[in-house]
Amino acid sequence: MSNYTTGEMAKLCNVSVRTVQFYDKKGVLHPTSESEGGRRIYTEDDLIKLRIICTLKSIGLSLDSIKSVMESELSDKILTLLLDEQAKSLSKEISERQKQLEMISVINKGITDEVSVPVNTILDVEHIMIKEKQSEKRNKSSNKKKLTMIYIAIGIASTLGLLFMVWLIVSGIWWGLAVYISVTILSLLFSAFVQKDYQFICPKCNAAFKPPLQRAFFTVGNNKVRWMICPDCGNEDWCVLRKQTHIEGAEING
Repeated sequence: MSNYTTGEMAKLCNVSVRTVQFYDKKGVLHPTSESEGGRRIYTEDDLIKLRIICTLKSIGLSLDSIKSVMESELSDKILTLLLDEQAKSLSKEISERQKQLEMISVINKGITDEVSVPVNTILDVEHIMIKEKQSEKRNKSSNKKKLTMIYIAIGIASTLGLLFMVWLIVSGIWWGLAVYISVTILSLLFSAFVQKDYQFICPKCNAAFKPPLQRAFFTVGNNKVRWMICPDCGNEDWCVLRKQTHIEGAEING
């Protein structure tokens, strides 16, 4: 089995040496051994692990989430689900790019054969490409924005609730409680609306489920994975967040 230095690991994964050292410091990727001179030595398995970490970073997972997922007993299954989601996204992108290439090829052939190609056709291709790039950027930030909105709503509701409770206790103004309850209900309704298109996938039994709202809100994780309890098998682990349309489509196609 091949051994690698920190510099070789960094070069093979197209990251900086400082990044590999930082992953070691954060406990995400430790070297398998050290040489007599104190140099970190990594193995082929460590190289695969670093490539997985880089991939998970590229799809939006934080280092803390990556570390927690990789320490899970079902880490292989969770990683498979996450990478499957990324593969679907890339396949869609490849399909869209292929269509663009075909359109460009038709236009080029028309120009080569001295066939008149309407200017608006070329402009349409350019417009489509620009539009798809903009759409891709929006889609990448969409999940993060929605979850951020959820946390903002919860934060606002909690802050206002605390202020009203203090006001209630100090001033004896009981109608503040009614305001607190109203704000809480509105925040929960808003958060429920934002999260209605998402489900969780259990890495143990592959069940797709929607947890109670309070459980979905007050749990650790991000817009890719959350620490949840599966209602089907009772397993508590990192569950993969997925758009409901993906699951429904798979069920329909199946």
